[in-house]
Amino acid sequence: MTTLTTQMSLLLLLLLSITIFHRSLSINDHRMVSCHEKDREILLTFKKGIIDHDGRISTWTTENDCCSWEGIHCDNITRRVTRVELSPPYYVVDEQSKYLKGEMNLCILKLEFLSHLDLNNNEFNKISIPSNHQNITHASKLFFLDLSISFSHSLHMDNLDWLSPLSSLKYLNLSGIDLHKETNWLQAVKKIPSLLELQLQNCNLNNLVLNPSVEYLNFSSLIILDLSYNNITFHLPNSFFNLTKDITYLDLSHNHIPGEIPSSLLNLRNLRHLNLAYNQLRGSIPNEIGQLAHIETLDLSRNMLSGFIPSTLGNLSSLYSLSIGYNNFSGEISKTTFSKLNSLDSLDLSSSNVLFQFDFDWVPPFQLSTLSLSNSNLGPNFPSWIYTQNSLEILDLSSTGISLVDKNKFARFIERINHTLDLSNNSMMGDLSNLTLMGYDLELSHNNFTGGLPNIARAYFVDFSYNSFSGPIPHSWKKLKDLLYINLWCNKLSGEVLVHLSQSTQLLVMNLGENGFSGFIPINMSQELEVVILRGSWISPTIDLFQKGHDYVYQVQPDRRTIDLSVNRFSGKVPMELFRLVQVQTLNLSHNNFMGTIPKTIGGMKNLESLDLSNNMFYGEIPESMSVLNFLDYLNLSHNNFNGKIPTGTQLQSFDASCYFGNPNLCGAPLNNCSTEEENPKNVTPTRRNEDEDSIRESLYLGMGVGFAVGFWGICGSLFLLRKWRHAYYRFVDGVGDKIYVTFMVMMNSFKRN
Repeated sequence: MTTLTTQMSLLLLLLLSITIFHRSLSINDHRMVSCHEKDREILLTFKKGIIDHDGRISTWTTENDCCSWEGIHCDNITRRVTRVELSPPYYVVDEQSKYLKGEMNLCILKLEFLSHLDLNNNEFNKISIPSNHQNITHASKLFFLDLSISFSHSLHMDNLDWLSPLSSLKYLNLSGIDLHKETNWLQAVKKIPSLLELQLQNCNLNNLVLNPSVEYLNFSSLIILDLSYNNITFHLPNSFFNLTKDITYLDLSHNHIPGEIPSSLLNLRNLRHLNLAYNQLRGSIPNEIGQLAHIETLDLSRNMLSGFIPSTLGNLSSLYSLSIGYNNFSGEISKTTFSKLNSLDSLDLSSSNVLFQFDFDWVPPFQLSTLSLSNSNLGPNFPSWIYTQNSLEILDLSSTGISLVDKNKFARFIERINHTLDLSNNSMMGDLSNLTLMGYDLELSHNNFTGGLPNIARAYFVDFSYNSFSGPIPHSWKKLKDLLYINLWCNKLSGEVLVHLSQSTQLLVMNLGENGFSGFIPINMSQELEVVILRGSWISPTIDLFQKGHDYVYQVQPDRRTIDLSVNRFSGKVPMELFRLVQVQTLNLSHNNFMGTIPKTIGGMKNLESLDLSNNMFYGEIPESMSVLNFLDYLNLSHNNFNGKIPTGTQLQSFDASCYFGNPNLCGAPLNNCSTEEENPKNVTPTRRNEDEDSIRESLYLGMGVGFAVGFWGICGSLFLLRKWRHAYYRFVDGVGDKIYVTFMVMMNSFKRN
């Protein structure tokens, strides 16, 4: 018995050893098997047309197994390529080199076992499709295909016939590719019976549903359809919404679709997301909208809809986000509309002409994170029901006529808002000095707030202009390292300011004008400043604010560079470096005590559009080089001590004579003709002037017309003034961390306080 047991044990050990050896051999064999030769050849052909500055596909060489190449995934056993993922990384150092460029060759679809191809968000400018579509019949295993690019329309496709072999495709994204020549794209997509999601954003689909045969198409499997940002300019027939009954997500926003909301749209009872924003839809919202029992997101904003807001909206108990602002609705809206909206999280009724009829003690059944009621009739009292919203992250009550607030409730309420707080263009009053605001976007401009400035925990965008804030900048502002924009124009603030902003190293726009600030400009100010407005302050730039020889690097559109140091007490000579900033477009040094001559290097400021040197003590001749400033649209050299003849040229003679007034020794068109002595002046010693206050104020506002309005508001029009873009940018900064950068370094080391 013992011998038998021993033999059995030995046999089991032998079998176990064989099994382990076999598995080890099998694994090693698989490791020894390189990728399929045919797959490698196809990938190398695909690589030939690619421009790769970042070396992202530098591993794609014959020396390496193609299964180890960047972005390539192979089956562990067969070693056949199954996935290709070459979308750019989110976190990059060099913004310019992260994208693949050049030719996108769809020969890659010849990979027999390819199931997933993702090339999205690169910058290809050419697409090559195999002439014989039968060459990609092997791609029938492909279920995911994303060729989408940014909104540049750099890629064009004349037709989508090449899609027909892709019978297993479930996800297709061609967003950003120009398809305006493909008039039968619906028919082409119909040949993919298994398609679940179709993304065709910004494809210039101006021929949508023109073919009558569309009525006979049926996308029985489609559940997600995105046709936003296209050039759809005609009515959508009811037949279009009969293409599929099971669709849950439909986005037709940012088109030019006219007419009324099609009745057949309301038959899509499985809809969870419906976006028709930014179109030209007219008429009223149908009462049948209340039958979309599963709808979670409904956006009808930015149309021309009118009539009453139907009470049936209150039946949409699953509704999470409702946006119907910027239309022409009328009538009243009451708690009945919201009675069953327990799930509501986001509400936008901006620019609505409706009357809000809520009881003073009404408590909504929801807790919102986003509320926008801008440009609506809410005032004069702050609506009491809004105080009950304890989870608000974004609040926009701008231009709502509110003037009266409950001081205690209001203070506690706005301190809780942790993303966007916009109360601008009202008449709100109160002292906010004991508050700490938590938002990233803080807009309190054009109100009647008094007392000291509030503390700020963090912020990207701060606009407290046109109030009556007084006193110094709070010490807590020193911690605003991510601040991009600050506007404190026209308050009653005083004390040193720039030392509190010297840690804001990302600052792009700084408007501190029309206050009583004093002090010096620290040497460690943001090197990315793009607009500096110190008008009417007592700030002395006695250090190197402007550094010589630094290049401009910028990616903010439109490209506007403004320097406004007007209405201060700056004195001394302006350093040469200031007139070598070749990207500056608006330069305003008016109403100071600057002296010296204008250097010839000013002719190199080819982008200059507005120049105001008025009311200083500049002297000498106007340099001939100024006559080549072809973009100069505004000029004011008045009230200085310039002499000699105004340089001849169409540019300087095109301005009104008032631009040169107050320079008694200056002559030539558009002023009087020069005498021989005036045309060849001797050195003239500058003298100080006594100026009339009314004259100063008149010149100041004349200069503001171009120097401030054009220079200041032109810089970041799209980024900062369009609120949704700005909020999207903030979310982008939070989530992605990409950096918009603008370097602005100039030198001013010879200024002295008077």
